[in-house]
Amino acid sequence: MELLKVVFRHYRWPFLGAIGLSLLSAGLGVGVIAFINQRLIEVGSPLSALPQFLGLLAVLLAVTLGTQLALTLLGHHFVYDLRSRLVKRILDTDIERLEQLGNATLLASLSSDVRNITIGFVRLPELVQGVVLTLASIAYLAWLSPQMVVITVLWIACSMGIGWVLISKVYRHFNLVRESEDRLYKDYQSAIEGRKELALNRDRAKRFFDETFTKNARDYRYHIIRADTYHLSAGNWSNIMMLGAIGVVFFMANGLGWATPAVAATFALTLLFLRTPLIQAIGAWPTLISAQVAFDKLASLELAEYQPGFDVDDTFACWQCLELVEVTYHYPSVEQGEGFHVGPVNLTLERGEQVFLIGGNGSGKSTLARLLTGLYQPQSGHIKVDGQTLTPAQWQGFRARFASVFTDFHQFDLAMGPGGQKAAPALMETWLERLQMQHKLQWDGNRVINTQLSQGQRKRLALLLAIAEERDILLLDEWAADQDPQFRRLFYRELLPHLRDMGKTVFAISHDDSYFVHADRLLEMSQGKLRELTGTQRDLASQDAVAQITT
Repeated sequence: MELLKVVFRHYRWPFLGAIGLSLLSAGLGVGVIAFINQRLIEVGSPLSALPQFLGLLAVLLAVTLGTQLALTLLGHHFVYDLRSRLVKRILDTDIERLEQLGNATLLASLSSDVRNITIGFVRLPELVQGVVLTLASIAYLAWLSPQMVVITVLWIACSMGIGWVLISKVYRHFNLVRESEDRLYKDYQSAIEGRKELALNRDRAKRFFDETFTKNARDYRYHIIRADTYHLSAGNWSNIMMLGAIGVVFFMANGLGWATPAVAATFALTLLFLRTPLIQAIGAWPTLISAQVAFDKLASLELAEYQPGFDVDDTFACWQCLELVEVTYHYPSVEQGEGFHVGPVNLTLERGEQVFLIGGNGSGKSTLARLLTGLYQPQSGHIKVDGQTLTPAQWQGFRARFASVFTDFHQFDLAMGPGGQKAAPALMETWLERLQMQHKLQWDGNRVINTQLSQGQRKRLALLLAIAEERDILLLDEWAADQDPQFRRLFYRELLPHLRDMGKTVFAISHDDSYFVHADRLLEMSQGKLRELTGTQRDLASQDAVAQITT
């Protein structure tokens, strides 16, 4: 089981210590039963037996409490480490894989899977304790009456066998529950992110609720009810059959004469004592099954292996020329067909250049931007920096040259300078004024505390944070599209020259043909192919970019 592998890989000695306490607790429990049998069941028990009995109970209470506290503390450390490792693996995984998985799947793993693994970890000692306590009790009962213990063990084994059949049903439905959760998280995402469209179109909202969400919610309800039904049936079956075992014990003792009433009473007391640990063990098993399902789900994500640290070997601080050489990228088709293909792309970017890229929807502009920044790795061809082909070890260093504002950017609130240090105050003050945001933002140190801004203001804030990083290349994806006409003019006529003066290389996806004159070079992407527009073609594009774009 994967849970045991993880535990022994990262928490071997603390977990073994907790298991040791569990075993000690189980041994003390059997000792209390033996003491009752030998000292208290007998008629005329000495008065000194009572303080001894109370002392044993106090020791059992202390050890049991210590066991539970140890397991609770270990469990909290375990879930912290598990979450941290999972988030770090997501951060280290290629963006292509994350986009294939989708946000809903990742959120479901970070919540449901981590929770199920945590519960399984906490319940694992209950299973171990139940098994050990049962074996110790059986050994003690066998010493009292071998004949009776054989029948009792067969009775319990038969009961547990039927319980196992019920538990296997739980396993099947837990798998289906986990699949239903993925679909529900996608529905939650649609309800939250599509709230404007759904609020405007109540017919769409009705169909989404009735045909999509309700169906998935009913599937989840169906399978979770079946899983709980089989789980409760297994627990009740075990509980009742343990009571039945007590009746069989007294029949063997009194009806068949196999043991004295005192031995039968000890058997009954032991079975009553075992009932709770056995029920807990049976109850723990589904959580371990659920944890295994969660581990299987995490494995199916195919995330990057865990690596500590975020070190980047930045060897390109003094770069002068960046080249994409015969670079291609291919999106697999969802249905039959070849899918979308980009390339082969050949592109040279000199330090300090300001390059604009145009192209229609689906032409490959965003893919090219991801290839240029290293977010996507070429499926063929290669990238060169100052004539040297990038190696896998240099990939993070190459990405460290870029700051970006994509169309689907995430709004962060912390201004960070080079190396994750505090952003330069003078630089921030200058660009706050240039972006006309000095009176729009509220700061707590280097953190913005009011991010409820218009889309244009959010993009200005994103550009401010990108500039604060002081990286060599700025990639701007339709950055000016959400700006008002006055600020759009300011961006092209004043901000871009300021960036040039700072030595920044700007690669901007834009369709603002009135301002193409400010670009050093003008590129066009069409059907996955890249070409540079020069001479008459550039003049025509600068007059009417829409007419120039080929479909």
